[in-house]
Amino acid sequence: MLLELAAANAAFAVIKETIANGGDIMSAGQHIFKFFDSKSEISKKASQSGSDSEAFFALEQIKQHEIQLKELMIYQGRGGLWDEWLAFQVEARKKREAEARAIVLKKRRRIQAIKGVLTGVAVFLLGVTGIGVVLLLVWFVVTKGGQQ
Repeated sequence: MLLELAAANAAFAVIKETIANGGDIMSAGQHIFKFFDSKSEISKKASQSGSDSEAFFALEQIKQHEIQLKELMIYQGRGGLWDEWLAFQVEARKKREAEARAIVLKKRRRIQAIKGVLTGVAVFLLGVTGIGVVLLLVWFVVTKGGQQ
């Protein structure tokens, strides 16, 4: 989690520096993506680890940076940029979740296909074994049954 927090802090520092040097908020776009990707990773790890004070303070620091970023987008960007950014984030999250579900579904289908093939092979081998046993019994009856 510290690695993600460091990445988020570094991205935020670059965003602030870009704007302080007279740059446009749009020119820091790549770093804005890095910041929110790091935020997403921190949130994911925080929810997995439970109530960890490190996670709490990392999320709190991210929240403070996000408030500052919101102000930068509102005052340094064009009108409606923050709202559009939020809508974009929602769409991007939905897309990532759909991709994750597709990967899980693809794995499940692959496992089902493998199970189907293995079941088919097992049924085939049992059938061949059964036929072999029947033929062996017939051979035994024919060769040994007539000798008594």
